[in-house]
Amino acid sequence: MARIAGVNIPTAKRAVIGLQYIHGIGLAKAKEILSKVGIDESRRVNTLNDDEVIRIREAIDQDYTVEGDLRREVAMNIKRLMDLACYRGLRHRRGLPVHGQRTHTNARTRKGPAKPIAGKKKVTK
Repeated sequence: MARIAGVNIPTAKRAVIGLQYIHGIGLAKAKEILSKVGIDESRRVNTLNDDEVIRIREAIDQDYTVEGDLRREVAMNIKRLMDLACYRGLRHRRGLPVHGQRTHTNARTRKGPAKPIAGKKKVTK
């Protein structure tokens, strides 16, 4: 089992897919990392030797912000917006959609499950 950036990479998967288990690395960055290191994308993680895993680990450490550092950076950015009390910060604070989506209907992911309102009748058509 390869361990890169504090994450156990699944051994049976292709290297390009396995790298995506690291927070902050998607398909494009995974392909970029493997091309920098000189490893074929179709190779499986269990066929990589220790030297190749070390090269991947070093490439990620040098060029990318991943896992805990990335999560901390994103949390600090959100906290900064909330402290500024700008519109986006207020939306974060209230748990509402931030990027201009409608809230009359939908938005259940941010708002949570619907709460019944006492005395309100359901409108039927």
